[in-house]
Amino acid sequence: MPTAEDIDALLPQTQCTRCGYAGCLPYAEAIARGEAAINQCPPGGSVTLAGLAELLGREPIALNPANGQEGPPLVAQIDEDACIGCAKCLPPCPTDAILGARKQMHTVVLELCTGCELCIAPCPVDCIAMVERSSLPEAPAAPDALANRRRYRAHTERLGARAREREALLASRKRAPAQPEAR
Repeated sequence: MPTAEDIDALLPQTQCTRCGYAGCLPYAEAIARGEAAINQCPPGGSVTLAGLAELLGREPIALNPANGQEGPPLVAQIDEDACIGCAKCLPPCPTDAILGARKQMHTVVLELCTGCELCIAPCPVDCIAMVERSSLPEAPAAPDALANRRRYRAHTERLGARAREREALLASRKRAPAQPEAR
């Protein structure tokens, strides 16, 4: 019986959430438990569907249109003249492919961008567009899935560590006695 890791290895590691899960591994775990269909991954397309069907001993089925359409590999591009440096695109990026800081122009590291589109919605000035990777002469091939998996796990670990730090800080503030005002 294939494991969630076996299934995850076939997924494209875009971490786009179009499948309805928080990333490729949670989707793979749902498939392994029999809770999700194998046809919910638009970035993987027909190649991934065929691989999953073969691995799991199932008949290949068409991509579920509710999850999106198969298309060419995409990459995010930021209109640097329009970027206001709000940094709202940084947290949702599952591979930390966007570089920038508050009140500074941001840019996309093409080698890391998986084309997940998660950076588009939080942008308040609509300065991020998705373009075909092949349309950019300087764009390297799509990132390696294994490297993406490692970056995604490191990213989620950092987010978890930050959340635990915030919780600890809030808990310590609640335990601390109130200080009388100095006069």
